Amino acid sequence: MNSSARAAAAPSITGEEHWTTKDGVRLFLWRKPNALEPRKGTVLFVHGSSMASQPTFDLAVPGRPDSSVMDWFAARGFDTWCADSEGYGRSDKQRPINCDIANGAEDLAAGAHYIAKAGGAERLLVYGISSGALKAALFAQRHPERVARLALDAFVWTGAGSPTLAERRKKLPQFTAGNRRRIDRAFVHGIFERDHPGTADQATIEAFADAILALDDSVPTGTYVDMCSKLPLVDPERIAAPTLIMRGQYDGIAAIEDLLEFFRRLPNPDKHFAVMAGISHASFQEKNYLGVYHILHAFFSLPEPVYRG
Repeated sequence: MNSSARAAAAPSITGEEHWTTKDGVRLFLWRKPNALEPRKGTVLFVHGSSMASQPTFDLAVPGRPDSSVMDWFAARGFDTWCADSEGYGRSDKQRPINCDIANGAEDLAAGAHYIAKAGGAERLLVYGISSGALKAALFAQRHPERVARLALDAFVWTGAGSPTLAERRKKLPQFTAGNRRRIDRAFVHGIFERDHPGTADQATIEAFADAILALDDSVPTGTYVDMCSKLPLVDPERIAAPTLIMRGQYDGIAAIEDLLEFFRRLPNPDKHFAVMAGISHASFQEKNYLGVYHILHAFFSLPEPVYRG
């Protein structure tokens, strides 16, 4: 039986709730364990600025197969994890801080330590999207021993040439005035309307909004403040892991020239750049999501180079 057939025949995958702490802050983790042996690797998925982890990575949409990227990877032999950053979802929200990118990278360090103790890998396959990509990249920069491979989707480096950030900067005084900002269904719709309407179907957008708003009606402002006023936050020359840059064709955050310069400076020769056709910003919730899965799977499945020179 080939790997695709084995994946299709795999049993339903039951999620597991986990908790860890960071300086007294409780952090929620969610695991979908590998359905095939041997394990292909341990994936940590990192969410963005405006939603918690489960809506992004373990979404269920009737009539849309494999809407959960965690299930898809678990069925192919990967141990999969996601975690709510402080201030999001089921993680603690009581501290009077705006939960910026650096704080999110610390959350990932705490989560990676817990995953290793819970029987996951010491070195993780890390995927981050949007501000989650910034958190993931900063985590990889600070903790190279913890990252086997790094995938950055909807990433931004300096912010140059980003129309979405140019518009968002107009609201910077509003974002700096408080630690949280309100979100609602209209806001979620806007994620899919601002760059190129039509990349996602309405049923998926509504299911995504339902899942997000069931956990949060507000989210921290820190990632928006950082992306509007403090870039760059990551030094590509200090990222040692093999790295994949994933850029949606229509993404208004990730200006391609900005990403290409970041890519050029990455020191590891095992680096890859993928432009995803028909994708805007929220790649796993869009019509071409299966193509996104396959790009990521190919990168996470690459064998180590035999010859390095």
